[in-house]
Amino acid sequence: MASLPSLNQNEKKKKKNEKNHKLSDLKTLGLQLLSSQAHINNLPLLLTFVSPSKPPQYVLEALLSLQSFFITVLPSLPSSSKPAADVQDDAELIYRTWLRSKFDELVKSLIDVAVSSECDDTLKEIVLDAIMEFVKVGNRGKFHSAVYHRFLQSIAHSSAPVNTLIALLVKKYFNHLDVRYFTYISIEKLTRTFEAEYMSGDRSVRINGDDGDHSREGVEFIHIVHSIISSIPPLENSNQSDYTMWVESGDDKVLSDNQEAKQLKMRKNDEEVLSASRIVRKMKPKFTKAWISFLRLPLPIDVYKEVLVILDQEVIPYLSNPIILCDFLTKSYDMGGVVSVMALSSLFLLMTKYGLEYPNFYEKLYALLVPSIFMAKHRAKFFQLLDSCLKSPLLPAYLAAAFAKKLSRLSLVVPPSGALIIIALIHNLLRRHPSINCLVHRENVSESKNDDSTSKEVAKGTDASEVEADTLNMKPGIDRFNYEETDPIKSSALRSSLWEIDCLRHHYCPPVSRLVLSLENDLTVRSKTTEIDVKDFVAGSYATILGQELKKKMKRVPLAFYQAIPTSLFSESDFPGWSFNHEHSEKNIDGSDHLPAKRQRVESS
Repeated sequence: MASLPSLNQNEKKKKKNEKNHKLSDLKTLGLQLLSSQAHINNLPLLLTFVSPSKPPQYVLEALLSLQSFFITVLPSLPSSSKPAADVQDDAELIYRTWLRSKFDELVKSLIDVAVSSECDDTLKEIVLDAIMEFVKVGNRGKFHSAVYHRFLQSIAHSSAPVNTLIALLVKKYFNHLDVRYFTYISIEKLTRTFEAEYMSGDRSVRINGDDGDHSREGVEFIHIVHSIISSIPPLENSNQSDYTMWVESGDDKVLSDNQEAKQLKMRKNDEEVLSASRIVRKMKPKFTKAWISFLRLPLPIDVYKEVLVILDQEVIPYLSNPIILCDFLTKSYDMGGVVSVMALSSLFLLMTKYGLEYPNFYEKLYALLVPSIFMAKHRAKFFQLLDSCLKSPLLPAYLAAAFAKKLSRLSLVVPPSGALIIIALIHNLLRRHPSINCLVHRENVSESKNDDSTSKEVAKGTDASEVEADTLNMKPGIDRFNYEETDPIKSSALRSSLWEIDCLRHHYCPPVSRLVLSLENDLTVRSKTTEIDVKDFVAGSYATILGQELKKKMKRVPLAFYQAIPTSLFSESDFPGWSFNHEHSEKNIDGSDHLPAKRQRVESS
């Protein structure tokens, strides 16, 4: 018990000495440490100043001295993960083991400073450079993956904002091949650990930010990991000369077969010594494992959407086996709404390039055709993909007819920019699939009867006699198309016609009424017609349409000419049998409480 007060007094004395030290004193302590081993006791004192709570200039001065000291002694220090045996019998080994523990303390303090919200960005950049320098030289010429993993782990679990730190890491170090490689390894470890802790331990925990502390921590963790993994540049080619290494291993020189075999045998269990050529060969599996582990997490909806946006361009082409994403993408596509729209691009890529079979693809695509899709953020990409999905000449007639009819019905309720897209899509459908041109014009029941022969071939489970009876009983003016039906087979599109397109000929927007005239050509003659590029219309809006109209030079300017000055908005001839009392209207404007205008029934003689 008597030793406790003594210990407390020493701690108080140590804190008092810390307060009394000036910046010049720290510089002197550092010079003494670097000049002679006799001043080794300055090392613990300098370590106390590497803290987020210390002034930046004190942290910087202490860091410069400690970094210079450890850079020279690190190659001779024992590994912290493998404690040496019989340490008590070797004074030199005891000393170096103690130095290793102090180095580990320094790394921990530097990481705390880097992720702290109290430190400014300039100091964080200097600390980041120091950490990466230790990663480079702290493991006897090999990449110090343990220090780097601890650094990324602290970033991922930080409660303070780390966007600036991640941006610095990306800008200064992600151009190095080995840094990317070990980043993927660390991300896989972090995500698997997170999944084990937060998912296996408590299945009731949801990552939505509202179900307790674990949920909020989980959301922050996923956002940070996504920010890191999506910022790593992909390995676009296998030419190792195009990339740099942060830790130059010196293994890229040309070796004989025997020498190379010996080196590989010596390092077969060493994952940390990697040349650029070996990293290039191993990058794709590590990239795949990191992304698959990340996508298994319960992603918040904002991260989910951001992932779907980049998946087809920045992830799928670089996976070792892209088909492994089929479950994730089909689940996303089945969700409906904007998530399905965003998953369409990646799913279509897997189907066309990697041989994925998805039987209900067109049924789900048909269900996405709703008015709201014409105002969605990613509508441009969606309609280009829709046009590509309907290009195949093997598309059944009932399916092409269902899409054409559904789009034509939507043209009555969407904005003018949407109507332009629909006209372009229907134009291409009629040109690619001549069998559905029967929808353009139906004169009588007999023609409908002949046209439905196509429907009888493709309507699954429908008796031919029933189809013929329905057609004969069809009354003029009745549209047999079922707009509410989600299954295109049951929509009866081939029993209908594209009468909505005729309505667009009288559309109030001039570009719509002009473009619809292209459908009056005989689109079955492919040699005389060309497809319309949907890309020219997908970015349209009220603003773009108005801008195009204002830029046009009018050859004839419409004039409003009246022989007499109008006295009313409507003339009496527009409303036969009614007259307007103008005098009463003028009195009402002056403040009368009567109705604005008096309507009188004119008695017919």
